[in-house]
Amino acid sequence: MEKDLIEYIAKSLVDDPSAVSVNETEGERGSILELRVAQGDIGKVIGKYGRIAKALRTVLSASASKDGKRYSLEILD
Repeated sequence: MEKDLIEYIAKSLVDDPSAVSVNETEGERGSILELRVAQGDIGKVIGKYGRIAKALRTVLSASASKDGKRYSLEILD
């Protein structure tokens, strides 16, 4: 569910929604969501001073805590 949430939000933010992909991997402290977008859309996902990236992580944290899970978000270029 969290993977779909991040993918939906990211597709809403970028110019090229077909280039958005989210992969889930297991880490030491929980699951890691790796977000990939087109090269020209990285700034739109990160935002000024990282505000959008921080907001994405906050939404992810709130959604995951409801299920008692831990997720982290990595934005890959």
